[in-house]
Formats: sequence, C-alpha cells, structure tokens
Amino acid sequence: MPVPRPGPLRWLRYVYGGRLPDAYREWVLHDATAKTWVLRFAFRIFVEALPWLAAAFVLAVLFTPLPVGAVVAGLVLSLGMSLFFTVTSADELAEVRLQKHGFPPGTGKEIRRRRTGSGTWP
Repeated sequence: MPVPRPGPLRWLRYVYGGRLPDAYREWVLHDATAKTWVLRFAFRIFVEALPWLAAAFVLAVLFTPLPVGAVVAGLVLSLGMSLFFTVTSADELAEVRLQKHGFPPGTGKEIRRRRTGSGTWP
C-alpha cells in the first residue's frame, strides 16, 4: 500500500514547521530516512528561504544604488550560507521533525544506520 503524500498546501505547512495529521506519519518517516533525505532537506530549506530572498531582492533593488548583479550575487551567497549552516544540522533537525510527529528520539538515525551503516550525515 503506498504511503499517502501531503498535498501542496499541507506540504508548505510542513516546510514551515507545521505538524501534519497522523495519516502522514509514515510519509514523514520516509521523508527523514529515505536515501535522498539530505537533498529533500536542502530543498525544503530552499523553498522556505525563497519568499525572503525575493523580498530582499525587491527591497535592495528599489532602495539601494546597488546593481542588480551585485544584489543577486549577495542573495546567492546568502542562500548558500543558509544551506550550509542548516544542512550541517540536518540530523538533529530531522529528529526534531520526527519527534513532533510522534516518533521516539533517535528513530531517524537508527533507521539510516541500519540502511547505510551510519546514522548521521555525511
């Protein structure tokens, strides 16, 4: 039986830290333990940052004399640093998300350890 996936609005709520209904518990577990879990995590961070980056772009272009290229370069650097700092904490943040959905502490690390031999990333 396939694991039910949240729709776009529920997924956005999940991205911003909301708790999904219990019907999606197995999907949350899959999201935090799949082979591509770090990529999924990074994509969520990107989606979470996108509105802030767009707002910063508009404000910087309208209210500063900076050229558009410099604004874009600064925002890309900002996104890269955000991704770096959050992905380095991906293990702990994934565990918090799993606990929020009713899983005991260490569930994600244990499942990843059994699958790959290492419960943490990288």
